[in-house]
Amino acid sequence: MAGTDERDAHVWRFFRAGGFDQVRIDTGADIAALARLDQKLWVALACPTRGVEFDARTLDLIDTDGDGRIRAPELLAAAAWAVGLLRRPDDLVGAGATLPLAAINDAAPEGTTVLASARTILRMLERPDAAAISLQDTLDIETALNHTDFNGDGIVPAAAAEDEATRTAMADIIDCLGAETDRSGRPGVSQDKVDRFFAAADAYARWWSEAESDPALLPLDADTAAAAALVRKLRPKLDDYFARCRIVEFDPRALDALDPALPAYAAIAAQTVVADEAEIAALPIARIAAGKPLPLGDGINPAWAEAIAAFGRLVVTPLLGARASLEEAEWRTIEARLAAHEAWAERKPPTALEKLGPDRIRALAGSALASSIGALIARDKALEPEMTAIAAVEKLIRFRRDLAPLLNNFVSFRDFYTRSGKALFQAGTLYLDGRSCELCVTVDDETRHAQLATLSRIYLAYCRCTRRGAAEKMTIAAAFTAGDSDNLLVGRNGVFYDRKGRDWDATIVKIIEHPISIRQAFWLPYKQFARAVSDLVQKFAAARASATSTGMTQTLTRIGGPAPAPAPAPTAAAATQEPPAAREPAFDAARFAGIFAAIGLAIGAIGTAVASIVTGLLRLAWWQMPLALLGIALVVSGPSVLIAALKLRNRNLGPILDACGWAVNARLRINIPFGTALTLLAKLPERAERSFTDPYAEKKRPWRLYLGAAVVVAIGVALWWFGFIADWIGRW
Repeated sequence: MAGTDERDAHVWRFFRAGGFDQVRIDTGADIAALARLDQKLWVALACPTRGVEFDARTLDLIDTDGDGRIRAPELLAAAAWAVGLLRRPDDLVGAGATLPLAAINDAAPEGTTVLASARTILRMLERPDAAAISLQDTLDIETALNHTDFNGDGIVPAAAAEDEATRTAMADIIDCLGAETDRSGRPGVSQDKVDRFFAAADAYARWWSEAESDPALLPLDADTAAAAALVRKLRPKLDDYFARCRIVEFDPRALDALDPALPAYAAIAAQTVVADEAEIAALPIARIAAGKPLPLGDGINPAWAEAIAAFGRLVVTPLLGARASLEEAEWRTIEARLAAHEAWAERKPPTALEKLGPDRIRALAGSALASSIGALIARDKALEPEMTAIAAVEKLIRFRRDLAPLLNNFVSFRDFYTRSGKALFQAGTLYLDGRSCELCVTVDDETRHAQLATLSRIYLAYCRCTRRGAAEKMTIAAAFTAGDSDNLLVGRNGVFYDRKGRDWDATIVKIIEHPISIRQAFWLPYKQFARAVSDLVQKFAAARASATSTGMTQTLTRIGGPAPAPAPAPTAAAATQEPPAAREPAFDAARFAGIFAAIGLAIGAIGTAVASIVTGLLRLAWWQMPLALLGIALVVSGPSVLIAALKLRNRNLGPILDACGWAVNARLRINIPFGTALTLLAKLPERAERSFTDPYAEKKRPWRLYLGAAVVVAIGVALWWFGFIADWIGRW
């Protein structure tokens, strides 16, 4: 109809599961129109690329920004790309890991390139007439190309060079600037590294050429740099020495202050003296005197003696000739002779190539090695379109195989709710306590996961899983949605089977308790009552046994012990106070009597309550008794069942997945029938034969007969007590 919105052109189909409507993605047209589906109807808007049971390589290809998460825009872009490269969108549904060449849309520019690349791959695999290409074909050819020197990644290893000079230059680049790793995993160089290396070599060579044109820059030839470094090191101490000598020459009274005083040496003498300690190095380089030259031999501060000796050998003698001392004017002459070199050294360009030495750097700068290496890199990059096209073929095959299953575990949770397959988040099956749990997810930190997962209202058992003989470990959260929790305790062991069929030893390390079933909630008050009675009886028996044991011990002590000596007449002080240690501990009869009385009172109260209930029932008409029993059951179990029903009705898978990194966009209900299907209880196979003969069964006693007789007697007594029997006899 004219004016119909393009969004309404595609007819969507939905199915009801989990208490909400989910879209059906059954055809290629559904995938092609996915961008027009309101994202409020998507079940999830993001999921992690790890920790899910799906092909990691496919997820990485969809995750274009490489942040480890698949988002809705990335999934839409992948669907649009795959639809555009196939002639029929329906080829995206139910496809395997093989791509017919006829299915590629060569009308699109990229489709033409992909088709040509697919044919090139088949030709390289010596199958030029093949009508289809498989995922394994692309992996085989990619593996072969990745282990060649030229594989289109723009990084060339040194072994790719044909001559020794080029290989050595490439090794120098790797040594100075670091290596880059190519597709094959080998170290190599890129064009950027080559440009930076030779630009630095040219700058260093230009700087060094200044010294060749100006002899003043290297007055000591090759030793100039070492001499200048030594002068820079000694300059503060020499300037300090000559300044002190000038001050003393100006005013002799300053000598005592400028020359070290004895207290300074006293502080040094109090410890083990080492010549190069900081305290000694801080003293003047030589003794101070008016107009005194600097000695170059004896009389030098021990901390500086070695440096002054090297200074005289490397600097003074070559520049001024051999001498025993140095005047201040001569020191200034040396500084002036080296000033041009120091200014030139400050202009040296910063570079990591200096380790190669000036001769090697200048040789590299003036060579054609940069062009030789660049030609190798250009040869490698010429294969980039071919390698990219090969990667596109692999990507198209993977999307054709995996895109539809991914959408049915992302846009909708069809596999999970229809039980047609395992969902992405289902890590495997846990067998523990006579049942199997199929809703198991992997978690990184059970404590952090439990903070959000407890909102799911699902009974969760966190299990630490290990494999014998392997270093692999993982933690899973298993949902128990059927049965009861009586035997689920921290420390219990089970077996976990992952999606690959591998078995893991699983141990419960943490539990989040929620109701599992209505049946468990119904019987919970009775179990609690029975447990309370059992604890009460055990306490009574333990108290009785303790009292009996204490009494027997005291009796035996009195019988077997020596006769007590006659007690002296108590004094007034002794009569008022007796040391506690002088008495033997006596049996506290009052304490145990109180315990017996309390326990007996509790048992009596329970018996009275039971008797009252039985009496009340016997007063009713026969047809009222079942209704009364039903009412009692409702009063006792009703609150527990009601709370459990509300929680079971509100069970939600969303918080569990959100805690794993998903962005769930719907309320994923797990009702009682569906929960029963997720946790299967142990049952015998159909048509199985059973033998009820147990050779180790306990000896049977006629308890039923005794109980029946007791009930009959109790009813008879009650009827007689309340006058029913007398009334019946009178009427008869």
